[in-house]
Amino acid sequence: MKNYMPRIVDKTLQNKLEYMGAVLIEGCKWCGKSTTARQFAKSYIEFQDPDKKTQYDKTNQTKPSLFLEGEKPRLFDEWQMYPVVWDSIRMDVDHTGLKGQYILTGSARPVEDSIMHTGTGRITKVLMRPMSLYESKESDGSVSLNDIINGKDVSGVSKLDFDSLINAMIRGGWPETLNIETDNKYKVSKEYIQSLLNEGIKTLDGIERNTSKMRAVLKSISRNISTSTSKSTILEDTKSEFTNDISRPTLDDYLNTLEKLYILEYIPATNLNLRSKTPLRVAPKLELVDPSLAIATLNLKREDLIKDLNFTGFIFENMCMRDLKIYADASEARLSYYRDKNDFEVDCILETADGKWGAIEIKLGAGEIPEAVENLTKFKEKVDTDKYGNPSFLMVLTGADYSYVRDDGIYVVSIGNLKD
Repeated sequence: MKNYMPRIVDKTLQNKLEYMGAVLIEGCKWCGKSTTARQFAKSYIEFQDPDKKTQYDKTNQTKPSLFLEGEKPRLFDEWQMYPVVWDSIRMDVDHTGLKGQYILTGSARPVEDSIMHTGTGRITKVLMRPMSLYESKESDGSVSLNDIINGKDVSGVSKLDFDSLINAMIRGGWPETLNIETDNKYKVSKEYIQSLLNEGIKTLDGIERNTSKMRAVLKSISRNISTSTSKSTILEDTKSEFTNDISRPTLDDYLNTLEKLYILEYIPATNLNLRSKTPLRVAPKLELVDPSLAIATLNLKREDLIKDLNFTGFIFENMCMRDLKIYADASEARLSYYRDKNDFEVDCILETADGKWGAIEIKLGAGEIPEAVENLTKFKEKVDTDKYGNPSFLMVLTGADYSYVRDDGIYVVSIGNLKD
């Protein structure tokens, strides 16, 4: 396909196709799953094609294995619409033993009990998110997260000024927005929210959900973005948006729905061994898959973000966490956060598969860097390094202009320089 913008997940997908029979690309709608999958597929089926629905329904009911006929790798777009294809693929891969045969994409997790087998050993999964700033070419990629993990020197000067960061947050990482030259690109996230409320929450599993209640929940999540907000806080928060109280079971269902649609993500509390006796807060931190969704949900304008830089700092953190998750996934690293009962917090803890770890503070402006450095230094003293080892790195991820290593070894990195 012409003008394809490479994605970080490309290498992961290509690698998995070499040793697995099938790969499922999961992720929210509009993040580019189908476009990426088609770079690798030699034939495909679009299960959302209304002109072929009758044909697909008959095949589904009579002989699902017919779906598999076609040049390999064969792509099944939005496979969860016909979950039987999962079992057909699993059986085919089991019988043939061939690798790289099938690619599936899905923007919603299938209804429970709609598939018979897990697919373990035959079908592997890859999670895809909206574009990071490096993928959209707004970060110049002069600083590699992998280099930081391995203690290498870094330096860079970001081309992203404050206005550009604000624009990136409002626009979001939706690939289609990069093809829109006018300010209409900033309206895409609002269309996404409308589509989510009008269609997504209802077509997920056939359950009719209240649009007004879901909007109230989304607003509460957006107001509390990048924080470890409790469910009771969300319930209390929604009362100002919706006159009838939302019950706890309804809230659980709505949060689960957003998670199944890959809109809502949770950052777990860290499990690092700590010297401190102070109890940890264990509630996960709430993050939306893209910062533009929080801005669109709250109907915020550019001026609103400029006037309230404290809140904009949380939106910025949400964008940085989006990028960090994309980059960390490429290194098979996991992310968590630290916060104790005294409200001492570190925004992000990164742990690699081979046991390395590092701590990251996220700050929008250069003026906040000294406080972040103090926080990281204090946190390092809390970790039981005899059990867990010394940190591979401490980093302040910022919206400021420069990336460098301080004399004390702490990294200061601009989000406009960072890549995987």
